[in-house]
Amino acid sequence: MLFYTVMKPLVQVALRVFFRRIEVRHPERLHLPGPLLLAGNHPNTLMDPLLAAVNRRQPIAFLAKSTFFVNPILRAIMESGNSIPIYRAQDAGQGGPVTPEQRAAQNEATFGRCYDYLGKGGTIMIFPEGTSVSERRLRPLKTGAARIALGAEARHHFKLGLKVVPVATNYFDPSKFRSDVLLNVAPPIIVADYATAYAQDPDLAADQLTEAIRVALERRLVITRDAAEDTFVQQIERTFGNHLNPDDDPDTLYDNFQLSRTLLQALPWAEQHFPERLTAARTQFATYLADLRRYGITDEALDSQRRGSVVGLLNLVFGAPVWLYGVINNYLPYILPSAVAKRATKDVEFVAPIMLVMGMITFPLAYALQAAAVQHYLTHDWRLTALYVLSLPLTGFYALSYWNTLEARLRRLRAARLFRRTPDVGAELLRQRATLLVELEDARMAYLTAKSEV
Repeated sequence: MLFYTVMKPLVQVALRVFFRRIEVRHPERLHLPGPLLLAGNHPNTLMDPLLAAVNRRQPIAFLAKSTFFVNPILRAIMESGNSIPIYRAQDAGQGGPVTPEQRAAQNEATFGRCYDYLGKGGTIMIFPEGTSVSERRLRPLKTGAARIALGAEARHHFKLGLKVVPVATNYFDPSKFRSDVLLNVAPPIIVADYATAYAQDPDLAADQLTEAIRVALERRLVITRDAAEDTFVQQIERTFGNHLNPDDDPDTLYDNFQLSRTLLQALPWAEQHFPERLTAARTQFATYLADLRRYGITDEALDSQRRGSVVGLLNLVFGAPVWLYGVINNYLPYILPSAVAKRATKDVEFVAPIMLVMGMITFPLAYALQAAAVQHYLTHDWRLTALYVLSLPLTGFYALSYWNTLEARLRRLRAARLFRRTPDVGAELLRQRATLLVELEDARMAYLTAKSEV
């Protein structure tokens, strides 16, 4: 339980730094008293269990693939994090059981540990997809979660009071630092409701419970049919999201989630009802994005190129020294995690966890070394050194915000220069934009009308 006594506060801070916003919809469902089985989708390896762990007050035990327990050091870390090994067929021979019989025996022991843990009112989290892949889809669920839940209840004659809570994790840009994540928590599923089905056919009861988990997750996830559709929808969201979602509440991510769901539901409808028009619109949209990239601007810059803020300009001018101070003091610990992650893996789902872990090492180490150097060579006063250390994260965050603001202003200046030097090009881009917005608005109204008539 080392994680919960020592590491959890550090991980909470690290996650709050890594993500710009972490939103939990229906957090009270995560805080239900045990016994509880949390069943989640698994798009981002280590991030998924950590997000659940820091958002539930009581400790959670995690089922993790057995290969994490082969290395003695890694095994100690996993066990201190309250993890229990599960033995998958695809991991056979990787330091664990080789034959199906050996694997079955090990998993029976694992299930027994889970029954004991749940029987004492504990909470376990499992990812029924079985593997972690960074995509906005829900892969077929294995029945292990359902079998553990039903087995635990059967041991107590279905009087344990065990609940299964599906946790749908939606990342808005999973490998990007300072991105957003929404935990969309479903209502609890009462396992005792499957007592009759279990008495008649345990396998059928496991299938039924697994299906209930799948339905609950799918209703609370952004799910795409393929990578091409996902790319297209995300491009629409990032380009015209403010137009499509004008009432977006800046304090919640749920509006963004609903916009994504609506777009993904509307796309198949449009393919069925006016495929030629949709194909033409996709071509126009691709051309528009290509033209924006050619001139080094964005849709936002094009839309706001005539609007300038004197206050924003003054902030950039007078904030430059603070930005430079923040960059000098934070650049190395900031850039190292990204560099290590890029060299360590090509799999998107592993990038964020590597960056998080490396950041938990690089920032404290860099700050400690810098503080020691400042104390020894400059201040010779621990109070001044403490003020210096306090300034490091504050100016680091300011430097990030300043750079984002500077980039946006540079794009607006580039757009203004484009209109000044080649007004015909600017006018053509505005014409393309207006045409696409009309198409989007017409499609939105047609879809909403058709939906309301169903």
